[in-house]
Amino acid sequence: MTADVHEIRKSPLPAGFGRLWTAQTVSSLGDGVTHAALPLIALTLTRDPMALAVVTAAGTLPWLLFGVLGGALVDRWDRRRTMGAADAARAVLLAVPAAAAVLDVLSIPLLATVAFLLGLGGLFFDTAATAYLPDLLRRDPTLLERGNSRLRGAQTAMSGFAGPPAGSALLALGRAVPLLADALSFLVSALLVRTLPGMPRPVPEAREPLFRQARAGASYVFRDRLLLGLALRPAVGNIAFLAVETVLALFAHDRLGIGTFGYGLLLTAEATGGLLGAGIASFLGRRLGTGTALTCTAAVEGLAILGLAAAPNPYAAGLALAVCGAAMGATMVLAPSLRQAIVPAHLMGRVASTSRMLAMCAAPFGAFLGGWLATSYGIRSPLLTAAGLLLTMTAITATMTSNRRVETALRAAAPAGGGHHPDFKDPARERASDTV
Repeated sequence: MTADVHEIRKSPLPAGFGRLWTAQTVSSLGDGVTHAALPLIALTLTRDPMALAVVTAAGTLPWLLFGVLGGALVDRWDRRRTMGAADAARAVLLAVPAAAAVLDVLSIPLLATVAFLLGLGGLFFDTAATAYLPDLLRRDPTLLERGNSRLRGAQTAMSGFAGPPAGSALLALGRAVPLLADALSFLVSALLVRTLPGMPRPVPEAREPLFRQARAGASYVFRDRLLLGLALRPAVGNIAFLAVETVLALFAHDRLGIGTFGYGLLLTAEATGGLLGAGIASFLGRRLGTGTALTCTAAVEGLAILGLAAAPNPYAAGLALAVCGAAMGATMVLAPSLRQAIVPAHLMGRVASTSRMLAMCAAPFGAFLGGWLATSYGIRSPLLTAAGLLLTMTAITATMTSNRRVETALRAAAPAGGGHHPDFKDPARERASDTV
């Protein structure tokens, strides 16, 4: 590795990154509380797998309906203000189901509606944050990997490791308590986002209709095989993971014999693996090459879900989820960092939202697929189907995200990206196989 790269690795992240990290960490803790509590709250209202699937799918529908348009709007708006407004709105929104829980008028339709609106706020926040980070980190590939690793690690630790047990414990105090805790986290995040440094907007394109700009962003993804491969993996993955998530609470209760607190610990096992995966993502990318690392982590996800389906006890299930979480954690560092390094700034919001839209649009199908399979063929069938989908997707997209494509894209983007090492050539990656 060149001396230039060593110097880059030692360069500190900008001061504003710490405030962004803190905001997302606090918000992720609240999300983890709700992630564990919401399906358990729904279980207090119904035992119907399809009704549970409606609540799960509702949070992903905004990406299906508004994903690309949301990205086009983010490319027009101030990204910092968009993040702050989205979090403030979500804080207010969560007060509604909390009040309904106190008044004992909570219902599945209300939970589904709140999940939909929370998903809409998440669309704008996540897209704006994804577009803001490359500007904050000067579009430097190495800084992006470091920054995304820290963000992903904190998100995993809070939303998966600390949040689920806290959500299960808070639920014992009342159904409104975990919802109010998440509302408070959104409020704190919104206040922190307001302190972030402002960034100049990208050079605007000629003023075009919103739909035409949105279509241009989507076309940019579909014309590029590397970006398309990066987008297809989470799309197919979300079908699989939502099929599993929809029935996981029932699977844990009926097949593994664990209760509310045990279910929270099961999610914690997955998050523990995710934290490890986020921490070793850069090492895997350097050792194997980013393309090969992404292919390997995708294969591990499928094998881990297969192991979960066959788990004879909670300990084996927790191990399988931890392995799956590690693979997901590494993927969620490497793939976004690569995308942020190679996409032009003025398209970042639209490309990010298009990629996320493909993933999130697939999620409702996964949720309903999981509910239907569990109802028709038994509680293990969604897990077996999910494993098959993940392994098939791995084989199909392997050549689309090969090491050779990754290095070619980084070299092409570096002169315009403003990174400190223009060719971003890593000898460890050069030695990795270019065929996977």
